[in-house]
Amino acid sequence: MGRIKIHNINKRRLAAILSPLFSHLSPLTTYLLPLIIVTGCTQIDCPVQNTVSTVYELRKGDGTVDTMGVDTMWIWTPRADGSDTLLINRFCGAKATKMTLPISSSQPEDALCVVVADTLGNFWLDSIFIKKENTPHFESVDCQAAFFHTITGVRWTDNIIDSVVIHNSSVTYDASATHIYLYLKPRS
Repeated sequence: MGRIKIHNINKRRLAAILSPLFSHLSPLTTYLLPLIIVTGCTQIDCPVQNTVSTVYELRKGDGTVDTMGVDTMWIWTPRADGSDTLLINRFCGAKATKMTLPISSSQPEDALCVVVADTLGNFWLDSIFIKKENTPHFESVDCQAAFFHTITGVRWTDNIIDSVVIHNSSVTYDASATHIYLYLKPRS
């Protein structure tokens, strides 16, 4: 269900409508309670389902969209406590062209470990390092804190990754924006 918004309501009329409901309360409370309720409502819908993520797209050298085809990719990231987190498990197939990965809100640089395997049993391990600026994003005191990011640089190892290009440096709630193009070397 959607959120009910109360706009431009005459506060005296609202108090008159609600008065019979609160007749057992003191006269002061009868008029103040509806006013407190109305003034407590905000007109900002908090982005409950929105997340701030980075979208990567596979590209060929000629600039067209690439796929993993029959090859498979895994991506994980090291954590501050020394453990790691698997972000993508078995990214493969003809439709495997884009991936959405989380971005940290506290680190100035994120690290991704990438493994690509082909059907012949060959494995390639690479790392991608995304340097970024973290900016607190504030919508309302009613909403949870969020961070937007500006990607300022990227570096990588080159076992299977040919290059990594920043396409859109602004990482916000916009899930349709592709931020990074990932170019892989030709695979067997």
